[in-house]
Amino acid sequence: MRLILLGPPGVGKGTVAKKLQEEFKLPVISTGVILREEISKKTELGQKVKEIMGRGDLVPDNIILEIIKERIKRKDCESGYIFDGFPRNVEQAKSLEKVNKELNEHINYVFYFELPFNQIIDRLTSRRVCKKCGTNYNLSFNPPKKDNVCDLCGGELYQREDDKEETIKNRLQVYIKQTLPLKKYYQEKKLLAIVNANTSREAFLEIKNILKKELQK
Repeated sequence: MRLILLGPPGVGKGTVAKKLQEEFKLPVISTGVILREEISKKTELGQKVKEIMGRGDLVPDNIILEIIKERIKRKDCESGYIFDGFPRNVEQAKSLEKVNKELNEHINYVFYFELPFNQIIDRLTSRRVCKKCGTNYNLSFNPPKKDNVCDLCGGELYQREDDKEETIKNRLQVYIKQTLPLKKYYQEKKLLAIVNANTSREAFLEIKNILKKELQK
């Protein structure tokens, strides 16, 4: 089963991806995670990516596609995988199709997470991340027990640059221009299923039910 989780930033794709990983034993491929690893290692690529992400812009396709192609060739992807936040535009989607054909595989479902933009801004500006273990918190509905301290490892919590309001608004404008057209693209290919992203739990259960039915066929 090869899946794409599609939608604006802040709709819970990452949280749902982890739950699907546990339920269906599929690896999650998140370009954001991979790129942030490069940033933390302070590689040359990481420095370029940090500057780009800090502006709220998208990382160039050639960098993303190189990472993706190598990742899905690994052994743990033989039975499938879950893309979280990829592809980000129609050109990436077309390039992914070419790679899939080369590997004699195809995407089974694209799940679009739907949520109003004003709710997205509220969610993201309230998000905090642990510097040590990467655990996400939200000051509105999932706050840490102690201010600015991770419940799991005691690490310091911080607000990522791309979670600040000005950057979020820029990211949403970029999303509308570059990524939103994917909704129509995958609808025309009859791969798209729209899910309610009001809460991560609702989105997860909706996707889980669809996949369970698919596996029972």
